[in-house]
Amino acid sequence: MFLRIDKLQIELPRPAQADPESAGIVQELMGGKFGEMSTLMNYTYQSFNMRGKSKIRPYYDLVANIAAEEMGHIELVANTVNLLLDQVIEDSDGATPPLDVGAGTGNPDHLLNLGMGTIPGGAGGANWTGDYVFNSGNLKLDLLHNFFLESGARMGKIRVYEATQNPVAREMIGYLIVRGGVHQEAYAKALSDLSGVDVTKLLPVPEIDSNKFPDARKYMDRGFHRILYRFSPEDYRQIGEIWNGISAIDGTEREVDDGIPEGGEVPDLSPAPPLYAPNVDAGDIEEIAKRL
Repeated sequence: MFLRIDKLQIELPRPAQADPESAGIVQELMGGKFGEMSTLMNYTYQSFNMRGKSKIRPYYDLVANIAAEEMGHIELVANTVNLLLDQVIEDSDGATPPLDVGAGTGNPDHLLNLGMGTIPGGAGGANWTGDYVFNSGNLKLDLLHNFFLESGARMGKIRVYEATQNPVAREMIGYLIVRGGVHQEAYAKALSDLSGVDVTKLLPVPEIDSNKFPDARKYMDRGFHRILYRFSPEDYRQIGEIWNGISAIDGTEREVDDGIPEGGEVPDLSPAPPLYAPNVDAGDIEEIAKRL
């Protein structure tokens, strides 16, 4: 079962103005090949389908627990996209989509099919697909895939970070760079324990220090890179058998946090009942009045 808490994992600032272009770019972190929908669904299905859980319990606990955090990452990306689109609605007169949302500065699907909301797809316009889920039934192979997936996801986050200057987007991405780095290291550590090969020596992938990004550095300074949250009141307690020892990033002690992130408020988006319904034509009203 899942317990849902009505908070985001971090506080997101309100944007000063609409930025549909950045919203379109950030979409890649939702439903792109290496987006949060992929990490969530890969780990979720692997946890559902894992056999012999009692024999490999620490690995099951790790995969299942990280899947829970990924659900919150989807929520965070979605709210970021929605905030970047929110003032598109506020700035509209209700007659036409402002800022040429459908003419090159944003993703037209935001307007046409999602009510100015997040798309279950990537920046290129392709919808997310279950074909992105890999679940072989072999623990070593699945963990190896997860390490690869987190490495691709880190690459994607870094590139999206550099592709937008928007402070709301960068705040969210900076956090995900750090938290994704934890998941990348966790799978590297799990593979190392399972195989005897120190996969953590590959870190970081790509070879860019998270401290190079100002919006990630502040979360590094707060130690978010060494904490694995347990996202459950009582269960998944054996993740500490894997997530322990010294961080491969900076030599600090890894720790399991039995709580959850402090979090922040879920944004209340602007209502838009008509959502760009055409204005009533005065001539039409006059004509109807004459007929009546």
